[in-house]
Amino acid sequence: MSDVAAVEQLVKRYNALRQEIKKVIVGQDEVIEQVLLSIFSGGHALLIGVPGLAKTLMVNTVAQTLGLQFKRIQFTPDLMPSDILGSEILDKNREFKFIKGPVFANIILADEINRTPPKTQAALLEAMQERAVTVAGNHYKLALPYFVLATQNPIEQEGTYPLPEAQLDRFMFAINLEYPTFDEEVEVVKTTTTDQTETVQALFNAEEILKYQQLIRKIPVADNVVEYAVTLVSKTRPKGSAATETVRNYIDWGAGPRASQNLILAAKANAALHGKFSPDIEDVQKVATGILRHRMIKNYKAEAEGLSIEEIIRGLF
Repeated sequence: MSDVAAVEQLVKRYNALRQEIKKVIVGQDEVIEQVLLSIFSGGHALLIGVPGLAKTLMVNTVAQTLGLQFKRIQFTPDLMPSDILGSEILDKNREFKFIKGPVFANIILADEINRTPPKTQAALLEAMQERAVTVAGNHYKLALPYFVLATQNPIEQEGTYPLPEAQLDRFMFAINLEYPTFDEEVEVVKTTTTDQTETVQALFNAEEILKYQQLIRKIPVADNVVEYAVTLVSKTRPKGSAATETVRNYIDWGAGPRASQNLILAAKANAALHGKFSPDIEDVQKVATGILRHRMIKNYKAEAEGLSIEEIIRGLF
C-alpha cells in the first residue's frame, strides 16, 4: 500500500475510533484528540484535572478501542519502585524468578503521579524514556507501543511531590481537563445512572499502531514549517534574542529542543489524522499549547497579574 493510501485509510479508521470512544465518553473531544495524537506520535501525556472527570474511564476506553493492554497504577506516598517495575523472588527450586510489575503493559495510567516520592517517579520516567527497565542488573524490554498517561490533581498541594521541570519535559503533551458543559453533564448523568452499559470494539491492534507511528514519521515537512516551529520555541526563552516582550517580563524559563521535536511530530500526526499529506503552520499552532504549556515556567509577576500560560503561548503565534 502506498503512503498516500495508508494516510487515507488512517483518516477513516481514526474517525471510526472517535465515534467508538464517544459511545462511552461524553464530550472531552479536544482531550481525546490530544491523547490520540500522543499515541500515534509515540509520545506520553500528562493529564491535569480535578477528580471525577472520568480520566481512568477515558484511558481504559481508548486502550480497549486500540486493542492494547491497559494497566492502572495508583500512586501513593509509600509506593516503591519495585511496586511498579516488578521484583525478583526465590521460587520453590531456589532460583530467582522475575515477577513483572504493572509497568509491563501497552498503556499505563499513572494516577496522581505527584503523590509519590521522586525515587518512584524516576523509575516510571526511565521506563517512559528507555522503553525498558533494569531490575537486579537484568534488562527487560517493554512491549511496544508503550504509552504513559499520568494524571495530576491541581487542587491537592499537601503531601505531594510535584514533578521537576526536567521530568515534565519527558511528556509530549500536558492536557488540561475541564468540567463538562451543562448539557454534557446532563448526558453523563443520564447514561451512568441506568442499568445499561456500553461496550466498545477494538478497531486497531498493537502491530497496526506501530505501523501508523512509522507512517507518521515518514511524512515530509517543508523547511519553513520546521523553521516556524523552532522559532516559536525560541520565542519562549526569556534570555534569547527571539523572545517577545511578554516572555521577557513574565517567563522565568522557556522550552528546550525537545519541544521543537514534539511540535513537528505532533503536527505530522495532526495533519495525517485530518487527511493532509504534509503539515503546515496551522498544524503546528494547533498542537503548540499542549506541547509548550508544561515547558514554560511563569514568574511571580505573571502569577500576580493573573496571566495564564495559554494566553502567553497564543501571543507567540
